[in-house]
Amino acid sequence: MSAPEQTKRTLRIACDDVVPGCGFTASGDTEEEVIDKVAAHAAHDHGVCEITPELAARIKAAIARR
Repeated sequence: MSAPEQTKRTLRIACDDVVPGCGFTASGDTEEEVIDKVAAHAAHDHGVCEITPELAARIKAAIARR
């Protein structure tokens, strides 16, 4: 296994970190991939059609805590 493969980590988020009580989780190899999954979930399950800069910051902070 090469060094980049050894240090690669999967990023994760639990929607509950941003919207208490929601059981959705997402994971991905990049922050952009995780945010795309969260955006699709937010639109479908929470009716949030726009990820504002403030919401994006909360999502990124939640990803960073994991």
